Amino acid sequence: MTSRRETFTIWMRSLICHTNGCTVYDSNGDIVYRVDNYDQKCRDEVYLMDLRGQVLFTIRTKKSLFLGRRCWEGYRWSNNINTCSTNNEKPWFEVRRYYCRLFKGNLSCKIKFGHNKYWIERSARSKAAFRIVDINGDAIAEVNRKQTSSGILLGEDVLSLQVEPRVNHSFIVALVIVYGLVSGKM
Repeated sequence: MTSRRETFTIWMRSLICHTNGCTVYDSNGDIVYRVDNYDQKCRDEVYLMDLRGQVLFTIRTKKSLFLGRRCWEGYRWSNNINTCSTNNEKPWFEVRRYYCRLFKGNLSCKIKFGHNKYWIERSARSKAAFRIVDINGDAIAEVNRKQTSSGILLGEDVLSLQVEPRVNHSFIVALVIVYGLVSGKM
């Protein structure tokens, strides 16, 4: 968390042999987070790691019997390496997918984070653009296709993430990963 707005670049590709995953760069161009999936379509469980490979979150897909809806659960790892007991713990956050007719069939996801609730809303202007909003509708993070300083729009797999002040960056990146899983980008 920081006291000012932060901007990250997300490349929706893994650093390792261009497998499924993503790499997150800070505004200085340094890698800060990564997801590497070595399996072809490993969407049931992914790991958000820092630069050194320490796991920060395990994200698991959980399929509900009710109307085939899916849920993604995020389990936070402690500062000690290899200490995530996802079998006995409640998830740190949970994301459920909805298709809302109010948004003209656009994808919307509801997030439960402790007692707080957030929404992921896809933008009508671009498939790659979405924002994470709190219960009041205020944006806490926004994702758009990356644009160079000269105005050139980069590929659909290169995104710009802006995170508002005093928001946990790893939590927001974990939600971006879930959105990538929900929309089939990872």
